[in-house]
Amino acid sequence: MDRNQIKTTCLINNYNYAEFVSEAINSALNQTVEFDEIIIVDDASTDNSAEVIVKFTQLANVKSIFKEKNQGQLSSFNEGFLAATGDIIFFLDADDIYEPQYLETALDFYNRHSECDFTFCAYKKFGAVEGTFQTDAVDLDLGYSVIRTLYTGEWIGSITSTLSIRRDIIRKFLPIPNIEDWRVRADDCLIWGASLVGAKKFYMAKPLVMYRIHQNNQYHNNKFLGIDNNYEYKRFWKRNSLFNYILQKNNFSLPLLLAYTSLNELKTIPCPKLENFISYLKIIFLFEPSLFWKTKGIVLLFSYFLITLMRVQLKTAISNAKFWINARHFAPWKKLQDRA
Repeated sequence: MDRNQIKTTCLINNYNYAEFVSEAINSALNQTVEFDEIIIVDDASTDNSAEVIVKFTQLANVKSIFKEKNQGQLSSFNEGFLAATGDIIFFLDADDIYEPQYLETALDFYNRHSECDFTFCAYKKFGAVEGTFQTDAVDLDLGYSVIRTLYTGEWIGSITSTLSIRRDIIRKFLPIPNIEDWRVRADDCLIWGASLVGAKKFYMAKPLVMYRIHQNNQYHNNKFLGIDNNYEYKRFWKRNSLFNYILQKNNFSLPLLLAYTSLNELKTIPCPKLENFISYLKIIFLFEPSLFWKTKGIVLLFSYFLITLMRVQLKTAISNAKFWINARHFAPWKKLQDRA
């Protein structure tokens, strides 16, 4: 599908970020490729956010939703998604900023990887903390992650403003009713939800988002500064409730042959890393009920690991051989140039 045929929505969620929200909106407006629609959901802000936002609604592709009651970030995602018409939804927190080429780069990526359902990209921190955060130095096909998410709660994604998801995937889990559980850090719902309903995930290594760090940034402060010692414990129970809802909504059941399904899911990652093998090994060892399939699954997993390892070593050897061959051919020419 050509990028001009893909309809795009930018969903901006805001609560009391009047000092930042205009920058976020302008960053979505000033893309090298235009968003088809920009939807700003204001979660009943008590500052002058409404005054700032309403000025932008005069533009044809900007819509706004002003909620009467403050209900948190997940509620804003729900409302925004129900109003959105895009084939791909791009999420943006009101205190963050898109780089001008973000949408163009992302659409090119979706066109080159037609099987892609979900992307997240590297980002730059600015404000109270500065630096670049990259999961990896190169783009990655992360495959499917239903089993890893379901059994170990693996979190395969990044902050809200780096996320984009196909509409066909989001509609399988949004709207989510338990909004009180996710007043903050509702990107968990997007990341876990997409994995559970079978999204094929990709990572873009280019930092295309500016992530603002400031004193009111609840995710950064809670997660990295450890203000709430009970945070992860509470999050575990919220996660269980979320998973139960998504599984019931989609009529999903646990796989009968967990070891077999786990191995097949691992094979959807073109270049699996050691941590991927360890993750699936734990799942098979801990959760496969059949001793026969547990043993067989572990043997098959180790066999696949050895095959993958040999494949990597072979590619490295071929690459090194090409380098030395090219170097030997180039050396005589270099000597002639030096003499000249």
